[in-house]
Amino acid sequence: MHTVGLVLAWLVAVMIIWVGVMYLLKNEANAAGFGLPNLPDRPARAWWQLKGVRDVTSGIVVILLSLVQPTALPWLIIAETLIPFGDMLVVLGNRGSRARAFGIHGLTAAVMIIAAVLLWLG
Repeated sequence: MHTVGLVLAWLVAVMIIWVGVMYLLKNEANAAGFGLPNLPDRPARAWWQLKGVRDVTSGIVVILLSLVQPTALPWLIIAETLIPFGDMLVVLGNRGSRARAFGIHGLTAAVMIIAAVLLWLG
């Protein structure tokens, strides 16, 4: 179970790093997939770049902690679950796409919780 949890943790970490890099490089194109109903004007693109920095950093922290302090990894993953859960609430609170809110952000939070539980059980 531990190995499956670790693989899930790394998979989510690598995926969120990739998402973050895409927000840094092509933020308007990626922002459309976030689930919010309206995108900010082009001058406000820095907000999407901030999301990119957050995502890259979150993924790197998971990978680094798994290497240097693996017993703390499930706790970090649970704490970082607040990010996709919060994103889901923001999308829903702004009348964005329910499918994207639950299918992207909610599913990510659920996979993270599963990874943490598997790490604890392993």
